[in-house]
Amino acid sequence: MGNLTLVPESRPERALPRRRVRAVAVGSTTIGGDAPIAIQSMCATKTTNIEATLAQIGLLERAGADLIRIAVDSRKDIEALEEIRKETAANLVIDLQENYRLAASAAPFVQKFRYNPGHLHHHQRETPVADKVKYLVDLAGAHDCAIRVGVNFGSLDPAVREQSEDPREAALASAGFHVELLEKLGFQRYVVSLKSSDPRAVVAINREFALRYPDVPLHLGVTEAGLLPDGAIKTRIAFEQLLAQGIGETVRVSLTLPDSEKDKEIFTAREIIEDVAAGRFRSVPDFLSSGLNVISCPSCSRVENGAFVRLAQEVKAALQYAREHSLTVAVMGCRVNGPGETDEADLGLWCAPTFVNLKRGETLLGKFAYDEVIPRLLQEVEAIIAERGAAQ
Repeated sequence: MGNLTLVPESRPERALPRRRVRAVAVGSTTIGGDAPIAIQSMCATKTTNIEATLAQIGLLERAGADLIRIAVDSRKDIEALEEIRKETAANLVIDLQENYRLAASAAPFVQKFRYNPGHLHHHQRETPVADKVKYLVDLAGAHDCAIRVGVNFGSLDPAVREQSEDPREAALASAGFHVELLEKLGFQRYVVSLKSSDPRAVVAINREFALRYPDVPLHLGVTEAGLLPDGAIKTRIAFEQLLAQGIGETVRVSLTLPDSEKDKEIFTAREIIEDVAAGRFRSVPDFLSSGLNVISCPSCSRVENGAFVRLAQEVKAALQYAREHSLTVAVMGCRVNGPGETDEADLGLWCAPTFVNLKRGETLLGKFAYDEVIPRLLQEVEAIIAERGAAQ
């Protein structure tokens, strides 16, 4: 996975394990190298609605966005982009949809463009993909732009998809093919993203890519994450696993939000990064496979009983005798995070207003009073330890 070192984040008291990847300049922001993790978002407004798009760019800038992406899919979008650039100094990324050739007109006004390998075959099908990539590379070099190769499970090139029954392998093959094209062209100012709506798939494929290409910066995201709070939870599951292993140089949280609330993507991303840096995990980091791992979500407005905080402390204290055993116990404070985020733990507790649900994996063992659940939890811990001992 490459060498992991501690690279300071935006505040000196926080640090995350980070891969040593190449630095990619994107306007005033750097992705990779020693730079903090860059946070980005995308305007949901129509690009041709210049006023609304500028308002959303301003909203995202005030929230702290390092990069802001807008869609370009027509000549009218290009004309609007030129006007938008006159009114903002933000680091802009264009999302090239079906027509990759629009990059020629857009490049003077942006710092980066993103293309989806699965979309390159739609336009000018008689032109080899390698030629299309060279066209984009030449434009990027001429206009001081970076490139993102954005691979999505849901829009893979059909020819690549047919080569493998596993979409992860197909996505990796697609990303690898484009990495090789860019490297052969001598262009290294690029990042790669591999996205799925399944956070587990996002974790698996980005881990594998990081092993195969340890110096290439990765853009993390769970695509189609959806509405809050589920969208943030799905994203957190993936980001916590990857960021804690030093994987990910820039992130995008993709949430379904009203235009006026688009800044929540930035706030959510920053919260996840800061939680991981501080060792606060709300999902289950399955890479922590050695020793006792007690997971508990922070207290928040969704906690349905203030006794949750004390319960989490008591659970951790009660399990210290088992600290040498590879055991994950999750304690969640509400019905929003509780049911799903305890599924991956060996044992999970999620708290309702007057009782605690105790689970073993995805199986509900029962509902217990707050002052009765720990003895029952300890019985299950002993059973797991005994079963593992017998198996060995």
